[in-house]
Amino acid sequence: MPQRSRRYRAMMEKAGDLSKPLPLGEALAKVKEMAGVRVARKHAGARKRKDFDQTVEVVMHLGIDPKQADQAIRGSVSLPKGIGSTKRVIAFCPADMAADAKAAGAVEAGADDLIAKVSEGWTDFDVAVAHPQLMGKVGKLGRILGPQGKMPSPKSGTVTPDVLTAVREYSAGKVEYRNDEGGNVHAVVGKVSFPVEDLKENVEAFISHIRRIKPATAKGQYIKKVAVSATMTPSVLCEVG
Repeated sequence: MPQRSRRYRAMMEKAGDLSKPLPLGEALAKVKEMAGVRVARKHAGARKRKDFDQTVEVVMHLGIDPKQADQAIRGSVSLPKGIGSTKRVIAFCPADMAADAKAAGAVEAGADDLIAKVSEGWTDFDVAVAHPQLMGKVGKLGRILGPQGKMPSPKSGTVTPDVLTAVREYSAGKVEYRNDEGGNVHAVVGKVSFPVEDLKENVEAFISHIRRIKPATAKGQYIKKVAVSATMTPSVLCEVG
């Protein structure tokens, strides 16, 4: 059994019984409460830990078969209250769009020059969006961007003729998601500093979105479990409506 830190044990003590699902608002309030737990350092003179605004995440366990391509869950969604962070976005687009893409928030934009820069190993960005006209050339970057999860894809909404809207949305923190091998979908829904109601609205919006895109071939119970947690906290199960 893994050794738990003193802070983790203190959070568990503060949280009480985490075995039963809670209403979403109560679950998020408990996550915020645990994130606020502080533990004194054992050694005199030890450096004080820096506090930071922890990220809040939702995890959904879905009744899908991840091995079946027609049951894959992947895409992107803008949450109503944002996620409290921005992303560095680049845009592979025709030259006449480059200036507008940068004005919309792209850190770099263009065609052949940008493709060459990335092919040489530059990956100092979080998201790449691409105009369909450029995908014939951008596709060659798959060996670089694919392993980092940055390759533009129609399924995630990062290949689109509306490059400017995509840049604005992803720069503002649009959430990308895809199921893992266990049929789980993870998504950032905000920061611990957010009010519970804002976090609740974001989680509800994400759950509704995932519910709407249920694969037609998925059988049985679709949403099996939902849990929320912060960067440093245990997870809390939520009641699934």
